Amino acid sequence: MKHHATLDELVAQAIATYSDFSAPTPTTLPTLDAASVAKLIDHTLLKPDATSAHIRKLCDEAKEFGFWSVCVHPSWAPYCLDYLQDSDVKICTVVGFPLGATLPAVKAFEAEQVTQMGVQEVDMVLNVGRLKDQDYRIVHEDIAVVADAAHENGALLKVIIETGLLTLQEKIAASFLCKQAGADFVKTSTGFNGGGATAADIALMRAIVGSDTGVKASGGVRTAQDALTMIAAGASRIGTSGGMGIVRELAGAATAAAKGDGY
Repeated sequence: MKHHATLDELVAQAIATYSDFSAPTPTTLPTLDAASVAKLIDHTLLKPDATSAHIRKLCDEAKEFGFWSVCVHPSWAPYCLDYLQDSDVKICTVVGFPLGATLPAVKAFEAEQVTQMGVQEVDMVLNVGRLKDQDYRIVHEDIAVVADAAHENGALLKVIIETGLLTLQEKIAASFLCKQAGADFVKTSTGFNGGGATAADIALMRAIVGSDTGVKASGGVRTAQDALTMIAAGASRIGTSGGMGIVRELAGAATAAAKGDGY
């Protein structure tokens, strides 16, 4: 009888495969214009003291700069859906945020509620403690039930693995489990628990999930060079509150180059 590998065995295989992974060092950064980079940015405001005035400003900035989405807490999702209904800007919200320690059914209910009202993208936090306990079945189920809830309502799911809290082996296990459980993206950080996106982590995550799953760099991406470095490493989305500065920097560089002033 053919042996079917268990989830634990599959994770162990992934760890064995990628434990010696060495991220290639990009020799040049990609040449992307400001508008192209803007379309990769989730314009983010997750501060607990954000008010309607702050959220309205966020939405206005997203429209002005052409960002892919605004990323806000669930309580602000209805406001953003209404305010941005005549724009191309998507609405992204977070569940199980920022600790990832709520019950899977609670995360799934959050995802169901926001996607039924029209939110197009959900960023959930992985259960870091269970991952560290190597309880891979629980971690997989936690992601899978939220993925199902999001997909049933036509939304995408990104899973925040909180790279700043993980060992190399845990980053591999987390990325592998996200892929196996049906996540559309794997994401670096909440920005609330230390650490942030690094090019090495992005390259590792991209290698594990392959080309058909997204990788979102979030945490500490504040300059045009930061953004382009993450994209070169394999990021297909950038989560940042500094998107306006990034786009302005790229636009300014393009203007200077056109005038012959260099970059």
